[in-house]
Amino acid sequence: MSFNIEVIKDKVLSDNYFILRNITYDLTRKNGDVIRHKREVYDRGNGATILLYDPDKKSVVLIRQFRVATWVNGNEDGRLIETCAGLLDDDEPEVCIRKEAIEETGYAVTEVRKVFELYMSPGGVTEIVHFFIARYDDSIRANSGGGVEDEDIEVLELPFAQALEMMKSGEIRDGKAVILLQYLQSSGLMD
Repeated sequence: MSFNIEVIKDKVLSDNYFILRNITYDLTRKNGDVIRHKREVYDRGNGATILLYDPDKKSVVLIRQFRVATWVNGNEDGRLIETCAGLLDDDEPEVCIRKEAIEETGYAVTEVRKVFELYMSPGGVTEIVHFFIARYDDSIRANSGGGVEDEDIEVLELPFAQALEMMKSGEIRDGKAVILLQYLQSSGLMD
């Protein structure tokens, strides 16, 4: 069943780095009642993320980088351990994630496997994130990673068991990383 939505106002509040819109709309409920909502919607485009894993070494590759939003929210130094990720821009998700993997981690992955796509914060953000996994080993290391000109990324190759413990202890708090680590754990690929 689709809802009956009538847009009352759709105003762009900011078009600086991404687009922030203020939308007022009337939503007609299934019982016929009409409810007025006023919401801000942040449109940052869609993205892709990837977890690199090596079942032979029982290891994974994650990254650590500064995230201003986590710093504003009380993360002491603002650095977050996460999976490699990026915005699609005009690329297909697989093309994007291969580019991001080599830029951020230094690994030139070729075979990537999409596992799902998810809205991460649907209450106010339009972004759909495409989730991937890929095997890696030392033979596909093309460079040291670290990101592009405006990034300062630390590449972390961790034992899988340690990454799971870091997730449980709260040291890894990135939703993308937690989801992909749990997926990898339940997949049997690291057994």
